Order: sequence, then structure tokens, then C-alpha cells
Amino acid sequence: MAEQSQEYPEQGELFTYLISTFYSSAWMQMGKMANPVTNKVERDLEQAQFSIDLLDMLKAKTEGNLSEDETRLLDHAIKELKMNYMEEMKKDEHAAKDKEGAPEGEGGSEGEKGRKNIITPDEALGGEKDESDSGSGSSNLWTP
Repeated sequence: MAEQSQEYPEQGELFTYLISTFYSSAWMQMGKMANPVTNKVERDLEQAQFSIDLLDMLKAKTEGNLSEDETRLLDHAIKELKMNYMEEMKKDEHAAKDKEGAPEGEGGSEGEKGRKNIITPDEALGGEKDESDSGSGSSNLWTP
């Protein structure tokens, strides 16, 4: 492993670029940043989930073959994306409930519109606290 990174130093940079590509795509798909091509915010949570699943798969397939920094980068990207994805899902749930239940003029959610739903990484990963913080490949615990 160490020989490979010395022999091909650009591979670490390529791996970082790959992670960044999926990471940025998921952010755009969640509507959290504008698409650089269209300069518009476009939201597609199904595609965001797919991008996150790709990173989960990459983590499982590369387990034991990454440097500590690469592992940390991948873990951080996955956790952050899952937390934000769950936040977006909760926004949709709240919006649906607001449309169904609140009569006109009773904007009980008006004060909540600017408030963000913050969840912990443990909640994003299925609600179980993992003291070791190193998953064992159980990739889709967070999927609603």
C-alpha cells in the first residue's frame, strides 16, 4: 500500500477528486448549491440519495486499501451528506404536513420556516450510536 502511493502519488489526488465530484453532485442534487452549468438551484433528492449510495459503495469496496486521510475524507463526506439529506427529507415532511393540516391564516409553521432541522450523525446513520465511529459496511441504514 505504501509503495503504491509513493509509486503513483497522483492516485491520492485522483481519489480526492472522485470523492469531491460525488460530494458536490449530492450537494447540488439536494438543492444546497447552484448547478454551475445552469447557474440554477435544482433539487432531486432521489439523485442525491444515489450519489450518497455511490460513496457508500466506494467505501465498502475500498475498505482496507485507503490511507488514513482518504478514509477520513470519505467518512466525513458520507456523514455530512447523510445528515443534510435527512434534513431535506424532514423539510419535505414538514411542508407536506403544513399543506395538509394548517387552515389558512394559521401559519404555525411560519416561525419554523427559517429554522433548520439538525440531526446528529448517529441519527443520520439509523439512530444507533456507534462509539467506534467506524462502520462495518452497513451502507443503507439511513435510507428512509
